[in-house]
Amino acid sequence: MMSMTCHNLDFGTRVLDLVAVGSSSNASIERHSVKNYGKTISNVSSKVYGARGMVYCRQNITRSRVFSTKTSEALLEGVGQRTLPVLDLKKELRSPISLANLFEAVADDLQILNQDLQSIVGAENPVLISAAEQIFGAGGKRMRPALVFLVSRATAELVGLKDLTTKHRRLAEIIEMIHTASLIHDDVLDESDMRRGKETVHQLYETRVAVLAGDFMFAQSSWYLANLENLEVIKLISQVIKDVASGEIKQASSLFDCDLELEEYLLKSYYKTASLIGASTKGAAIFSGADLSVTEQMYEFGKNLGLSFQVVDDILGFTQSAEQLGKPAGSDLAKGNLTAPVIFALEKEPKLREIIESEFCETGSLDEAIELIKKCGGIEIAQELAKEKAVHAIKNLQCLP
Repeated sequence: MMSMTCHNLDFGTRVLDLVAVGSSSNASIERHSVKNYGKTISNVSSKVYGARGMVYCRQNITRSRVFSTKTSEALLEGVGQRTLPVLDLKKELRSPISLANLFEAVADDLQILNQDLQSIVGAENPVLISAAEQIFGAGGKRMRPALVFLVSRATAELVGLKDLTTKHRRLAEIIEMIHTASLIHDDVLDESDMRRGKETVHQLYETRVAVLAGDFMFAQSSWYLANLENLEVIKLISQVIKDVASGEIKQASSLFDCDLELEEYLLKSYYKTASLIGASTKGAAIFSGADLSVTEQMYEFGKNLGLSFQVVDDILGFTQSAEQLGKPAGSDLAKGNLTAPVIFALEKEPKLREIIESEFCETGSLDEAIELIKKCGGIEIAQELAKEKAVHAIKNLQCLP
């Protein structure tokens, strides 16, 4: 039997259509053929993503856990195949679910977190505190700690806990500190002037201070992590810090590379985004005392949601204005960072390759490239990829009450 529920999920400024599907299948390996990823995902036994004929295979990584380098690589490995249920994406959808509404259940938890974030950094160095206040004060949706709180409360209810523990709250703070540190370093590497509509830390305090501020927050988060005294969570989050660096290296080594394959993009997205979200949701379940099957499903939920979130974020880079994004539209492409819409568009538009490989040396070439990506369907195909990952994320939640 199969049950179907349709939703809209609002990631920031865009509403994303999701379809939750329940199936009796216990298969753990998904096979995705990278060829002509579709205008539909009905009757799918192999997914289509472009014209290179590549194969993207991902083995369920719950068996390999997340403590070694091989864990991330397992996203792209596997030899089995299963048939996914038929998904009708044209089915009438419910009202959109905004992040504000979704996080209302943990609004009090987020308010406490916001009050604690700046003080938790420490008061040893006024410059570092000022830098931290700049990035924390820039706002943001606090999606990662909100997910920690949501999973914490759901799994706590599952095992009979009446309220969150101090470890749940500390984990949320650690996750946001790691995310913030990575943003500071990202802005330095990308030479970004704006973040969430405000000047970046390195613009205000110079690059040296920004790098040290990011390093300090990574170190401080590690210290608080060690004080949680849970070896499984310590290993889990430590792997994330390693993954963040690996993602930056992968991105830096593939700038303006028009032969970048979808599987490489997904692996980079896992390192930079999904690894942290997956570890945070699993860590929350661990601190609730949930059993292994639930903690692994929470990891899969966070990982799939993180991949979907990253694809949506990359789509927004082409569909939203600079005011909405808090940074120039198309800024990733301008710097040579090729994302899902670009990878799909390259399969259909040879001229796009010429423009990208020229590194936009001619006036107006960036705008021309963006128009080509929009016209040839790269954004729509990327939307299908985001929906697919979101479907899997919703299925992972079926173990919860």
